[in-house]
Amino acid sequence: MPDVSNAVRRRLHERFGARLALTLFVAVPAAALAGLLAVAVESAWDPFRELDQNTASALHDHAAGHPLVIRTLLWISDYGGPTPSRVLIAVLAVVLWVRGARRLAVWAVSTMVAGAVLDTGLKTLVDRARPHLPNPFAHAPGASFPSGHAMASALAGGIVVLVVLPLVGRVGKVVAWTVAALAVFAVGYSRVALGVHWVTDVVGAWLLAVALLAASVSAFQTWRVEHGLRPARPLAEGVEPEEPQELGGGGA
Repeated sequence: MPDVSNAVRRRLHERFGARLALTLFVAVPAAALAGLLAVAVESAWDPFRELDQNTASALHDHAAGHPLVIRTLLWISDYGGPTPSRVLIAVLAVVLWVRGARRLAVWAVSTMVAGAVLDTGLKTLVDRARPHLPNPFAHAPGASFPSGHAMASALAGGIVVLVVLPLVGRVGKVVAWTVAALAVFAVGYSRVALGVHWVTDVVGAWLLAVALLAASVSAFQTWRVEHGLRPARPLAEGVEPEEPQELGGGGA
């Protein structure tokens, strides 16, 4: 009897453990925090309003008078925007599809599409005005919350890292996550310093990206279990640990 119960628990863990962990401890908290942030932003809650105004002014003043800093921020903002991020993932998806990793290609594209839909919907729903700073360094149309640049770059960075993790060693994994995190932070910082987003726009976008990535990875884990594959450890192995074999010539 103990052997049977242990086998049942092990089977339940294999079937639901990874999904529940991602959903309960990552996706749900991140989405809940993003929702609370959206409510606070829409209601112009004083602590967040003061944080936004003080941060925007401080970063703007820090960049003012430094043409090289401003050019660098503009460059980061341009190349870290939604269009370059989506083109990057589209190219990655084509490569994956051609090489036979079609599950990964579909996952990558669907995650980016979901992010674009979420960004557009929340911008319409919250309809937050962008900052109005003296002598802004850049201008952007549309509503402010959440930051499309911050969300798209975070999603793209996460997708790329989760795809390449099976291809690199332990040091490579640390480097991949570190580079992605720094790049995402740089894009978010540039949007606030340029005066086109509030800091809460950027933080909200990051939370939404984390929630969406966790949810999409959880769905991918469901597919793996239903097709007899072991649950992966996404942060260490990526979403498809078998990827090197697939890219080496196997089909999907």
